[in-house]
Amino acid sequence: RYGGGNRYGDGGGYRGGGDGGGGNARELQSWEVLSGIFARIDGKQYPCYKDLVGIYEFPNFKLFVDKIQGDAYAAPSRFRARVDTSKAGFPKECYSPNLDIKLPVKRKAPGDVEKLPPSLYHVRKTALGDYLSRVFYTYQEEARAKGRQRSGGGGWHGEKGGDLRIEVPGQHVIERNSVVVTNDYVEARFTVSMPAAGRRILGKWASEIFLTSLPFIVEQSLFYRSLDSKDLWDHIYSVEDQEFLRESLSAHGLIGFVRNGAILPRASGVSDRPMSNTKDSKVIPFKSPESLMITLPLLHNKSVSGMAIREGITMIVGGGFHGKSTLLQALERGVYNHVPGDGREYVTVIRDTVKIRAEDGRSVNCVDIHSFINNLPMGKNTYAFSTPDASGSTSQAANIQEALEVGATTLLFDEDTCATNFMIRDQRMRMLVEDSKEPITPLISKINSMATEKGISCVLVIGGSGDYFDVANTVIQMDSYLPYDVTKKAKDICKSIQTAPTVTAAARFEHAAPRLPDTSALRRLEGEKVKTFSSIKGAIGKTELDLTYVEQIVESAQTRCILDTIVAFSKYAARAKNLRQALDLLERDFDNMSSTKNISGLDAVSPWITGSYARPRRYEVAAALNRLRGMRFSIGEEKERS
Repeated sequence: RYGGGNRYGDGGGYRGGGDGGGGNARELQSWEVLSGIFARIDGKQYPCYKDLVGIYEFPNFKLFVDKIQGDAYAAPSRFRARVDTSKAGFPKECYSPNLDIKLPVKRKAPGDVEKLPPSLYHVRKTALGDYLSRVFYTYQEEARAKGRQRSGGGGWHGEKGGDLRIEVPGQHVIERNSVVVTNDYVEARFTVSMPAAGRRILGKWASEIFLTSLPFIVEQSLFYRSLDSKDLWDHIYSVEDQEFLRESLSAHGLIGFVRNGAILPRASGVSDRPMSNTKDSKVIPFKSPESLMITLPLLHNKSVSGMAIREGITMIVGGGFHGKSTLLQALERGVYNHVPGDGREYVTVIRDTVKIRAEDGRSVNCVDIHSFINNLPMGKNTYAFSTPDASGSTSQAANIQEALEVGATTLLFDEDTCATNFMIRDQRMRMLVEDSKEPITPLISKINSMATEKGISCVLVIGGSGDYFDVANTVIQMDSYLPYDVTKKAKDICKSIQTAPTVTAAARFEHAAPRLPDTSALRRLEGEKVKTFSSIKGAIGKTELDLTYVEQIVESAQTRCILDTIVAFSKYAARAKNLRQALDLLERDFDNMSSTKNISGLDAVSPWITGSYARPRRYEVAAALNRLRGMRFSIGEEKERS
């Protein structure tokens, strides 16, 4: 999909010339100098590769050699290939904001000025950078297949390295800095494991990578003339339509939408690609019940029809293996746009949606959980609750309050990953263990107050308790992977089978007091080495960070960005009154730097130039801070009452 159709070698030469700009203090040299260096250091010791550091002008692009690895086993070397926009030839409309967009509004106060939210202002630039990253990756793989292959001789003296790699995008279209698009240039950021045999430089192989493969990849991926323009515009328009739909939801009283015809199940537990039909299984496209059907306008496609998920409390019920969790997981990922062909295009939720679960064993620091948990044995304070080893119920209470503290307005729950005693407390148990002896006020007692008084919507997968019928505004039954509106039937059951009231005297929900991160704890992290072990685990210095249960992280590039953000976070915390304000400052940098400083906004948290970031949401950054052992928070003086 993301290839321009040319064969290897076609159009891969050096055509055109001119100055490429760049503003770097290092001396600009001809690509022929680079060729001479490879010839001179061939067969020499590995440290001689450092002679390459500098900027080299090719006829069509500039090559920035930013960092050379110390040996063949170290982290790969970092490079950038930059093409002037005048040469790249992309129409300005590809990356400039569409200022003609008019969002529907629910209510407009007198004097309100309409302006695009940052997500729509930057969406075309994000979509173009994402598309070019995919094209670069496609031709990177083609160049690897056509170029020299490592011999695999093994051992210290065997050939190693030679891999040229850009960060591989997944199924989601997220702001990333693997390809940076500005008004002045288009820049691909990639790494190369510099080839060697033992500690001996393989200069001829390196020369092939940089003087043959790289020019071919750049020519095919960073020039508008080389791309399938229809495919590019289809990608941009699809992403812009998805973002427009998400930003339009609240004006229609919705928190989510699922398109008719969407393919929700994934290929497997280790693949995020859509499931396809096989001889043993058939994929069933999503189809909304008529009672929940809505048609919403788009920008480029005329409209889209599907199932509305309205503000308030929505239950998803059904038998096991009928698609309840599959639907919820699609909504969970609906905070992101998807690539065309993913199957989940236009399956979306408002951006302030957070998945909540129990998380036994996580650390909690100074979180006000008293709305759910109070009167603990030994008089433990739940207005500023701390523990290095939270239980299922206390961790779930903390997860809710931490998400709401930084701006979440919609919460997703799946009973399979929730603490049972936090979700429900039935009549018989309440008769045996009276309320005065139970420190936990279950979610079912608070959820109505959360929705009606605080405007917090909830979507819950519940297969084992009908008590939630009393509080649900909508009940959707999944049956053989298709949804049915069973709200009336559920309410009729409530009338015919009476249970004890779920709402108690302590049912009023209160937001947690706002907290401020301890800047001294954050400053101790400055300069610490950051490691990413996987998409969900990493370390800052000697402190490991496990984000396994932060389920809306979808790429390892987000985890890398989160870790570096934490190391740099003291500069935001020092200027803020609470965590929410600090995250506002962070997001302002992410949004504004790309507009005002002509670089990637994600560079705001990087200690050096890198192409390995994808933008995390504020909720995942906050979740990481909250789970970092040794991190400390303090309660603000005034309690938030919203």
